[in-house]
Amino acid sequence: MAKDYYGILGIPRNASDAEIKKAYRKLAMRYHPDRNPGREKWANAKFKEINEAYGVLGDPQKRKQYDQFGTVGGIGDVFSSPFTRTTFEDMMKDFGGAGLRFDFLDDIFGDFLKGRGSSFSFRSFGGRPGEMKFQAWPGQEINLDEIFGQARKNNAVHYELAISPREALQGVRKVLKRRGKKLEVRIPAGVRTGSVVRLRNARQISDGLPGDILIKIIVK
Repeated sequence: MAKDYYGILGIPRNASDAEIKKAYRKLAMRYHPDRNPGREKWANAKFKEINEAYGVLGDPQKRKQYDQFGTVGGIGDVFSSPFTRTTFEDMMKDFGGAGLRFDFLDDIFGDFLKGRGSSFSFRSFGGRPGEMKFQAWPGQEINLDEIFGQARKNNAVHYELAISPREALQGVRKVLKRRGKKLEVRIPAGVRTGSVVRLRNARQISDGLPGDILIKIIVK
């Protein structure tokens, strides 16, 4: 029997994509175990529910299938789409900004990770609660594609981009044209020769295929 994902997220069936995303992030903060002392087991169960619901409703195609056929998703669906995966990254940044820990996510997604033969642990994101190691230097972000094996390195396309020392110091935006498609490249301030800017899953836009575009920076 299909689950009521709209009810789980507390939104109407005609909710916009932005409203769905907002509801998910709000509930994720509400059901974090650090905010539910003594009710951690209940909070974890609710957290699993909202991630399963958002994994379906947060992806336009899966939402359409759900609305038509009542398709039920799984806990790993939140990682299988660039739409929902990006929001999951945003949610983790919410946790870090609020000083909330990440390690409980091992319990939430443990079975999914074991099924993929992964040794990854969310505990690796900080030695203390709320530490955001995935934002260690300019332009670096957590890359769930690599963590969950959704992207393959041999699908990546490599470019080199020469910029001036001033552009490297201040940061700059460039436009990459590939197969008739224009992609904006944001070069963060402080890059050096050899730095690599990753456009995650950008080949989906330019080529219609999965894969990143990696841009090696040359400062001269």
